[in-house]
Amino acid sequence: MDLAYLRAHPEHLPTFLTHQRIRETPVSGGDICAASRLTLDDGHSVFAKAWPERAGRPVPEHFFATEAAGLRWLREAGTVAVPEVIVALPELLALDWVEPGEPTPEAAERFGRELAGMHRAGAPAFGADWPGFIGALPQDNTPHEGPWSTWFAQRRLVPYLRMAVDDGALTGAEATLVEEIVDRIGEFGGDEPPTRVHGDLWSGNMLWGADDRVWLIDPAAHGGHRETDLAQLTLFGGPPHLDRIMDAYREAWPLADGWRERLPLHQLHLLLVHSALFGTSYRDAVAGAARMALRGAGRATVDG
Repeated sequence: MDLAYLRAHPEHLPTFLTHQRIRETPVSGGDICAASRLTLDDGHSVFAKAWPERAGRPVPEHFFATEAAGLRWLREAGTVAVPEVIVALPELLALDWVEPGEPTPEAAERFGRELAGMHRAGAPAFGADWPGFIGALPQDNTPHEGPWSTWFAQRRLVPYLRMAVDDGALTGAEATLVEEIVDRIGEFGGDEPPTRVHGDLWSGNMLWGADDRVWLIDPAAHGGHRETDLAQLTLFGGPPHLDRIMDAYREAWPLADGWRERLPLHQLHLLLVHSALFGTSYRDAVAGAARMALRGAGRATVDG
């Protein structure tokens, strides 16, 4: 099997893997999927990911189709580097292999400019035309005309707050903070038309390539707010050369007044998702971001 054959017959990939007709090397695939590097007969490599047997349940419907749709949509912008989707089947996904490299200031600055270009490509509405996932959780992508603040509160905060509270990851104290933000969502400002966002843009979903570019992987792509991508970049320690990324982005496309104060608001989405997925270890982070967001709105009601 070479790359041309794989492109023409993607449905044959599972059979070749089952019968060990392709050299397969396990690699890191994140917290959810089992991943491997597949070396084809022509020497070309692809990155393959599959739903692991250890998950104890079948792959969610549309899981890999959603990721493929998001990757293709981000790639269509023609700015940020995004791996080509080679195979998208219900049980697995295969992408063109990205040879890893070292983070450099030059790659960071280029990424900042390219990310601004991807955001500028825009979106027809908030949400998307495909079902949503973030990690292993479903995400409501039903297209919504906005305004952004209403959509964000109801589609990106409330559902994951409910999951986290129902699972015992958050207490009434944290829920009260987030509920106040939902009630006051119109006070934070910064509403913009929908932009083309990655949607899960923490540093683990950035690949620093040997070609001195940053490649985006594992998206939860949809029409959203560009500040959400930027806020997620600053979570969990952030990527190398974060200041270079942000400065280059703002030079390419300046941000609206008050964007720094809104970063905790935008971070709440991913922090609530992590609470729903991983439990109580994110309780303090949710509370801290909520308090900072309320202070940023100028009228916090809870003393931190």
